[in-house]
Amino acid sequence: MSESRQRYNETFKREAVKYVQEQTKSLEHIADELNINPGTLRNWLGKYREFDHEPVNKVENLREQSQLIDDQKREIEDLKEEIAILKKAMHIFSKERN
Repeated sequence: MSESRQRYNETFKREAVKYVQEQTKSLEHIADELNINPGTLRNWLGKYREFDHEPVNKVENLREQSQLIDDQKREIEDLKEEIAILKKAMHIFSKERN
């Protein structure tokens, strides 16, 4: 009992690669979702990436980037608050001279 090989067109392959690159799920999980062998999907990734050295998004990388963005947002808010305080102090000290 041999199974016939599934053939996929170029559009499907490219869309599958794009889907992998946009998701935070593991390659194996996505391969299971699409009912494709993980090795086949990995081969498509090597062939159809837009840029040769483009990394596949990994959960750890996305978490690190998200944490970095959150930290930077907090820092921006702190700096805005400091600027507002300095503006008020400058206004107060400039009134005392008059």
